[in-house]
Amino acid sequence: MKLKDDRKYALIFRAALKLVAKKGLSGITMGDISKEAGIATGTLYVYFSGKDELINALFAACRERSVAVSFKGYNPQQPFKPAFKNVWLNILKYRLQHFEEVIFLEQCYHSPYITAETREKAQQLAAPFYALIARGQAEQLLKNIDSAMLITFIIGAMNELVKQIHYSGIALTRSKINTSFELCWDALKA
Repeated sequence: MKLKDDRKYALIFRAALKLVAKKGLSGITMGDISKEAGIATGTLYVYFSGKDELINALFAACRERSVAVSFKGYNPQQPFKPAFKNVWLNILKYRLQHFEEVIFLEQCYHSPYITAETREKAQQLAAPFYALIARGQAEQLLKNIDSAMLITFIIGAMNELVKQIHYSGIALTRSKINTSFELCWDALKA
């Protein structure tokens, strides 16, 4: 039996992300992924039993990475608005640098490929975001409405900003970043 190695996982995941961005989630096959990754299709099946398993594993990996990066440098002792802005900027930078993941995750949310178990894991990974929103609400700085609605607004607006920047080729200046953050803040603040 072949041993699995992290390098091949990375090749497979990069290939799948690239293909999903080009063809869409339903437009790719295991053969396409193995060809793009430069590995034999049989080798791909050593790592994943099928496309469903691969998509779920990639979804979980993307969510884990984005959450880990989002709270880098977060200091709960810092006043809420600058602490929130730090998280917001981390998310923005990550999504701009990993645009194929943005496209992949967006397609997964509307896909039958993602299992209930994977969705539950994604919900658990979102706990720090819910805690951040709860902190802002407890400090009476954010609207006291459903946290999920606030998070959906934040991420939805950011995804659209990232897509606009990516597809238009317009440079994202410090001024535009600050304006975008202030628009988000103004929509959320109590």
